[in-house]
This record gives sequence, C-alpha cells and structure tokens, in this order.
Amino acid sequence: MYQSPRRLCSALLQRDAPGLRRPPGPPPPRRLSPTAAPRLQSPRLLAAASAARDVARSCSRAVYPMGNGTSRLYSALAKTLTSSAASQHPEYLVAADPEHLEPIDPKELLEECRAVLHTRPPRFQRDFVALPADCPSSHPPIRVMQWNILAQALGEGKDNFVQCPIEALKWEERKCLILEEILAYQPDILCLQEVDHYFDTFQPLLSRLGYQGTFFPKPWSPCLDVEHNNGPDGCALFFLQNRFKLVNSANIRLTAMTLKTNQVAIAQTLECRESSRQLCIAVTHLKARTGWERFRSAQGCDLLQNLQTITQGAKIPLIVCGDFNAEPTEEVYKHFASSSLNLNSAYKLLSADGQSEPPYTTWKIRTSGECRHTLDYIWYSRQALRVRSALDLLTEEQIGPNRLPSFNYPSDHLSLVCDFSFNEEP
Repeated sequence: MYQSPRRLCSALLQRDAPGLRRPPGPPPPRRLSPTAAPRLQSPRLLAAASAARDVARSCSRAVYPMGNGTSRLYSALAKTLTSSAASQHPEYLVAADPEHLEPIDPKELLEECRAVLHTRPPRFQRDFVALPADCPSSHPPIRVMQWNILAQALGEGKDNFVQCPIEALKWEERKCLILEEILAYQPDILCLQEVDHYFDTFQPLLSRLGYQGTFFPKPWSPCLDVEHNNGPDGCALFFLQNRFKLVNSANIRLTAMTLKTNQVAIAQTLECRESSRQLCIAVTHLKARTGWERFRSAQGCDLLQNLQTITQGAKIPLIVCGDFNAEPTEEVYKHFASSSLNLNSAYKLLSADGQSEPPYTTWKIRTSGECRHTLDYIWYSRQALRVRSALDLLTEEQIGPNRLPSFNYPSDHLSLVCDFSFNEEP
C-alpha cells in the first residue's frame, strides 16, 4: 500500500516509540534557536502520527530499543566486514539513489521532533558570532557542521555517564534531539562521528531532506560488544545536493606505524554549483584514551598524507572535521597546525587573541571522574577559505552541574558549526 512521505517520516520517527503520548491541551513552549525554523501547528502531523501508530500496532514483529531484526542482521554481517570487503560492496557505505525517495518538508519534520520532545526542557540557546571579513562574498556561505553524536550502543551500554538519567539516553527521544539540532542549524555539509543508526534513521530522513550521504563503519566497532546493538558505529558525511555535486569520494582506513587501525575517515571532493569551485571535505574520528598519543599522531600523519594526494598538493581547498580525541598540546594537533596543507583551526577565531582553542568541546562525568576537554575541531585552508561566522559554545551554566549528555542535549560532545566563504581568486 502506498504511504505518503509524511507518513513514512512519522513511521521512521516513531519506529521505537509507542506513540507521541501528548497530554490533553497544548504542549509547553520550547525556546527556539535564532536560526531554527518557526513552529507549525499542523493537523496533518497528528493524522500522520495516528496512522503510523496503526501501522505499528498491526505489525507483530518485536521492537527492540537498540535495533530491529534488519539492523541485527547488518550487525552480524558487519562483524566480518573488512576494509577490503567494504570496498567490494559499496552498497553498505553509500546512500541509495535519492531519486527513489520522495522529499519531506524540514519544517514538518522539526515539528514532529518537537512533538516527541514536548516533555523535555527547551533547547539550549546558541548564537552565531560574526567574524570580521575583508570583503563581502558574491556567493552564499557554506555552512559546515561537525558533531560526535554519541553512539547509542555506547551511550546506553559502555560509556557510564553516571550523572545522566538513563531515560535521557532512550533512542526514541534522543534521536529527535539530534535531528532537532541538525534541522535548527541547517548545514550544507554535515560531518558526524559515532553514527550507529545510519541506515534506519539518518540516511532515510536526511536523504528526503535533500542530502546525499556516505557512511564508513569502524572495522571492529565497540558497539558490536553491546547486547541488542544496532550495528557498528562509524563516520558519516552528508552534503546538500542542490548546492554541491560529488566529484570523487574516498573511504580511508587509517594506519599507524604501517598497521591498519580501527579508525576511519571519509574524504570527498565536491563542486559548488553556484561558483563551480571545488572543495575537499573530510571527516574522521581518531583513537581515544590517554596513553595513545603516539598512535593518534601516526593516524593524523596518515590522514594528512592521504589529503595531500586528494587535494593535489593543496590545490583544492580543504575542510577537515573530526573528533581528534586530542587536546591542542598533543602532537597530532601540532601536525595539523604545521602541515604543508596550510590549515587553521576555525574555532580559534572565537578567542580574544585568535590563537586559543575553546576551553572545552566535551564535558562529562564518568565513574572515573569529571572530564572537560577540547577534542573536536574544524580545520580549513587558510589561504583559500575564510570563516564568516561560528556558532558559540554552551556556557557552563547552560550545561549544568550534571554535564553532558542530558535531557537538554543528546551527546557528550558539542556540535561545532561554521560558515565559510571562498576567498576571491586572483
């Protein structure tokens, strides 16, 4: 039976949930970001949600909090999926043909997310900070979003966020917080880490919003050790097809001291439809934990060598987004800062001297204690690109004493968002 794109959207949002559970009367207001789309009161949404519940009730298949039968099948396949096997089966890594997917209205999807989240506190207010520019650009800015969204299996099963209520980590609501953040800032390019719901959530929904996506899982994802996991986590890269067309794409399994590692990267060369200029965008997630500094340094050097080739010796402007799991004092940071690719870290520009990274991009409390670190970065070609604005970070007061994640915020890492422009060619 045919389902409209609205009904498909509702079914996806509520696949894990028994329903919206909206109480009688209007929901409490939720504060909006200054860049968020206006809230719509659409009777069609309630009808679509009701239809989705009817479909769910008629289905006898059991629902699992961390994945259905299909995702568990993919999990089993992924345990044997090596890097070479992945290259032979690109259907696991690249999105389906978007022409077969009907579009959905981002405003209505945002409204659906807010209906699911009506019992939660309002979104945090974050503002963009405009940065000085020598001259105006003749083309719209390119908005890039970097975010480690916290793998669901790790959040519920391994990471031990002792101050975060388990209810705040339930996927049926946390996924809506993640989508709400993305929809509020509407990036042209979206770089994500710790994605373990690519095929059942992000790829189906974001493709209907006009994004083309690529996913590259870790060869031995720790998510696979968690009961009822939803498959391996990995990096995902999305771009808006009405702004860019894909020139080439590379899935990179990072090496360290000639050894293949469990960390990956995606690098894609895009052509901007407005200006016909090319841009290379890369996303990565380096090895975590104290004591692995030399390992991260080697992974960073391997990634830089790959990017040197892909950008044709820095001829193509480059943006690198990632959770580097490294403070600015580490060697891997220094390698990127001194690379022949001539990169600069975008969020340094928010500091008073323009040379200091933010005090934190992740803040959490585990059984081992409180952890506040700067680990996430957006690097860019300083000669070819300029930063027009950057999204300010949450304050300590906004984050609160229990830190992240929380009922307000779905991840232990903050999203980073920058608006870029090409410098005018000579």
